[in-house]
Amino acid sequence: MQTRTFVAAGVVVALFAIVGGWGVRQLDGELRLPTAGRNCTVQADGTVKLDADQMANAATIAAIGMQRQMPEQAVVVALATAYQESGLRNLAHGDRDSLGLFQQRPSQGWGTPEQIRDQRYAANRFYKALKKVRGWERMEVTDAAQAVQRSAYPTAYQKWADESQVLARALLGEATGAVACTVGRTPVMRGQAAAAELTRGLTLDWGLPDAGAVAELTDVTVPATDARDGWRYAHWLVSHAPDHGVKRVRFGGLEWSADNGRWAKVSDGRPTEARVLAEVFADNA
Repeated sequence: MQTRTFVAAGVVVALFAIVGGWGVRQLDGELRLPTAGRNCTVQADGTVKLDADQMANAATIAAIGMQRQMPEQAVVVALATAYQESGLRNLAHGDRDSLGLFQQRPSQGWGTPEQIRDQRYAANRFYKALKKVRGWERMEVTDAAQAVQRSAYPTAYQKWADESQVLARALLGEATGAVACTVGRTPVMRGQAAAAELTRGLTLDWGLPDAGAVAELTDVTVPATDARDGWRYAHWLVSHAPDHGVKRVRFGGLEWSADNGRWAKVSDGRPTEARVLAEVFADNA
């Protein structure tokens, strides 16, 4: 086993490429999702339903905002912009030379086509531009977005404000067990490859130090500061579960399982208050 520990404000995150038994029991009123598809439901003072690609993109947009120390309203504006411009999809086409989540244009100085199609680069460029808008914090969502995008439809962003607020509350850790996804019948990734990709994603999205090589059993540890940080990581892991072979995520006395796509109370007594635990599907599972 190779293990590398890195420190950041937040939680302990452990990625296990093993098959293990974590006992759970059902929660009253828990989220129930169909198990055949790859879709997600977010519940945080409202409900939003997304497919797996949209959810992963939303989680990355929110994480990049936190990495840049932007306030929650900036994340709401960014999500509403991506909703309107691309439907939260990393598009390879658009009006004229527009591309990616935010439909940024190479000809207008947003970057090369390859850069703009990188979700993290695109989100960083959006936040950088938003921060330069004087008084954006006091603007309506659509006005702040339009100040960056200069769209032919300047009021169109506002219709996504409510959905974006729900997503931001969940992805920034202000709700518990708020993101639930199904992974489909066959995991896209397994074992060491899945754990390595999750580790890479945590490093890039959250700005965490490089976690190093991944072996058959990989633990990635981040000391915890509070529950909000824990739920940020837990919801990010579930958001990326369909594309990264995540089998279980545990935090704060709750566990999400790919078997049923929902959160339930942990019944085996293993403490998780100071850490998030994620188990990926094993190669031989």
